[in-house]
Amino acid sequence: MTESQRPSGEYPMYPSYGNGEAAYPPPPSYQPAQPVDLGHGTTVWPGDGGHGGGGFHGAAPAAPHSPDPAPSRRRVRRPVALLAAVAIAAAVVGGGTATLLGRITDDTATSTGSGIIPGTTVSQSSKGTVAGVAAALSPTIVEIGATSTSGQSTGSGVVITADGEIVTNNHVIAGATSIEVTLSTGKKYTADVVGTDPDKDLALIRLQGASGLKTATLGDSSKVAVGDQVVAIGSPEGLTGTVTSGIVSALDRDVTVAKESGDGNGNQGGGRQWPFEFGGQQFNGDTGDSTTTYKAIQTDASLNPGNSGGALINMDGEIIGINSAMYSASSASGQGSSSAGSVGLGFAIPVNTLKADLAGLRSGDGS
Repeated sequence: MTESQRPSGEYPMYPSYGNGEAAYPPPPSYQPAQPVDLGHGTTVWPGDGGHGGGGFHGAAPAAPHSPDPAPSRRRVRRPVALLAAVAIAAAVVGGGTATLLGRITDDTATSTGSGIIPGTTVSQSSKGTVAGVAAALSPTIVEIGATSTSGQSTGSGVVITADGEIVTNNHVIAGATSIEVTLSTGKKYTADVVGTDPDKDLALIRLQGASGLKTATLGDSSKVAVGDQVVAIGSPEGLTGTVTSGIVSALDRDVTVAKESGDGNGNQGGGRQWPFEFGGQQFNGDTGDSTTTYKAIQTDASLNPGNSGGALINMDGEIIGINSAMYSASSASGQGSSSAGSVGLGFAIPVNTLKADLAGLRSGDGS
């Protein structure tokens, strides 16, 4: 029998990994213990991984390590819950931001005249046609009869709220002691003056007891181009709902009109003169001493006395201007009658001027 010459304790003793000679050589010291996945959520771990006993022998499984799957599921849940929370927070913040942005946009539209104030427009099937514009917008245009100490005058107006706010020219209602408004249906209302701005020749009136009215869409006159097709609707000579069409002939024309009613003697409206100044000349009579000048859209759409305060409309059915002055050749030549009618030289106040002035008109004092 061979005796070992190695002193006792010279080499460390390794745990057995099998029977007999299978115990050697020992596993490499660098190999870490690895879990064994048996499927169905069961994971088997070897012993403590040290040099003591408790190793995994054969196919006999060690007790399942139950705490591990739960942390794994928690790790899955946390990102999902976190993402959900972030999504909800983003929605809340996003909604608040959108609301704030909407308010800023609305305020900007009111103060600068940009943007579009919604109302009635042309149906998709009729868009781009004069008939489509007329059918859609005629119910939003009214006839205005103003009575003053100097007589009666007729003009037009545009409905902008369902409860009866109507925009017109200041010279249509200036000095009026009573105002009667006739809808396209023939129904009549008494109206009160809410606010006027003689410097811009604009006024806002409100019907008494009105509700559910169709309203016009106020467009964006900054997008108007020379050559654009337009439609004019108003009550020339008291003929309610008259429709004419033409194009935009020019932009930014300096037009001067009287701040008071017509020429100071009530001489404007149905059957009477409609005085204004353009290019240093007076047309349709004397504008008087109290006048105001504004930048106007020029159009060749036929306008006649009584169209004042009515709408100039683009082919999408959006109001782009408030008709305010027209040239009558017979009046210019001193023949004294407006019966010659329009010769294709009319002017409208850009709708952006109106939108920028609305807050002042509603407060009872135009800007």
